[in-house]
Amino acid sequence: MTKPQAIFPVNRHALYEEHRYSAAIQSGDLLFVSGQVGSRGDGTPEPDFERQVQLAFDNLKAALDAAGCTFDDLVDVTTFHTDPESQFATIMEVRQRIFTKPPYPNWTAVGVNWLAGFDFEIKVIARIPESN
Repeated sequence: MTKPQAIFPVNRHALYEEHRYSAAIQSGDLLFVSGQVGSRGDGTPEPDFERQVQLAFDNLKAALDAAGCTFDDLVDVTTFHTDPESQFATIMEVRQRIFTKPPYPNWTAVGVNWLAGFDFEIKVIARIPESN
């Protein structure tokens, strides 16, 4: 059995070091990506909500890229929302720009009351393509 391996994007942001966690862990052919938020490079939240959601997906893409994955390799998605009712339309706009064709990953959305200053977080499990 191979030991799980930490995966980090090329331009890892300050939150990984500050809070001592890995962007993702590869275990076999699965990639478990930590919750990604709409943080700027210095780890601070992007104040504009739509831009914050887009940055969360950008940060997710960077973690996936580091493991040789794409959004097409996603198996399971969980998102966390501080105000789902008022945020849903904006999240769906961003989501539809990224997931343009089936099959879509399964998705669970969870309403929460705290995300350390952020309003949206996304964590995923992906299957790493065999060519890696």
